[in-house]
Amino acid sequence: MKKSTLLSLLLLSLATGCATSPTGRSQFMMIPPEYAISQSKSAYIQALTPFQNDGKLDNDPEIAARVRNITGRLIAQAIKKYPQTRDWDWSIKVIDDPETVNAWCMAGGKMAIYTGLLQKIQPTDDEIAEVMGHEISHAVANHTAEKMSWGAVTTVAVAGVAAGLGDSENAGAYVAGTAALAGVGVTLPNSRTAETEADAMGIELAALAGYDPRAATTLWDKMGKVGGAHPPQFLSTHPAPENRKAILTELAQKYMPDYLDKSPRPVYKLKTQSLPPLESVKK
Repeated sequence: MKKSTLLSLLLLSLATGCATSPTGRSQFMMIPPEYAISQSKSAYIQALTPFQNDGKLDNDPEIAARVRNITGRLIAQAIKKYPQTRDWDWSIKVIDDPETVNAWCMAGGKMAIYTGLLQKIQPTDDEIAEVMGHEISHAVANHTAEKMSWGAVTTVAVAGVAAGLGDSENAGAYVAGTAALAGVGVTLPNSRTAETEADAMGIELAALAGYDPRAATTLWDKMGKVGGAHPPQFLSTHPAPENRKAILTELAQKYMPDYLDKSPRPVYKLKTQSLPPLESVKK
């Protein structure tokens, strides 16, 4: 690939890949959100199939039902507030891994939460709602596509350097590597800006779903006490500013009226069946 071609591709992507998040923030979006969603379908099955094969998915019916109910209330509000998510194939799975304190949501509403978070944190329903509301917000705000976009630009830029040095084989390999970006919703940390955005969106979703927004601060207090000098994975992949607690407290007060509203709280009915074979979602 010619150096001039790679440079032109990089400059074009930077110039045209603009979008706006639900909070009004300007986003760089070279990778379409629709692509991130389609790739996440197979990435989700790839990530969870080993647990399913070992009998470690949703193996406690009571816990799975609790998580589905809480998450279903959040999803119902997400669909109401963000209609573009109405046709998503929403899914939530509980992974039986008592040592992992984490939860995540891929593009398109593909979610998981680990029993380690439930056992070590001992969260209330309100606190689980804050965890999953935060994760759902990452998907609603297209943070996966945003990370994939920056990853793709970095890949093309490195390929440009390789091509400029005459290493055409490595240049081609770097460009081909962009296809492996679909799993970044789980493997790469979000930016501090994305975390702040997910905090604000997530606490609002939880309040709209009838969960106490003040649980956001108690949740993070509990998270900070787990692991001592070694923070849980949930915190290591969710970089937080020092004043996060103050921000969450302020947001909680802002959304208290939504929580206190006596309107009915609908529940989105999540599927309970086993994962389909990976081959069934590959194109």
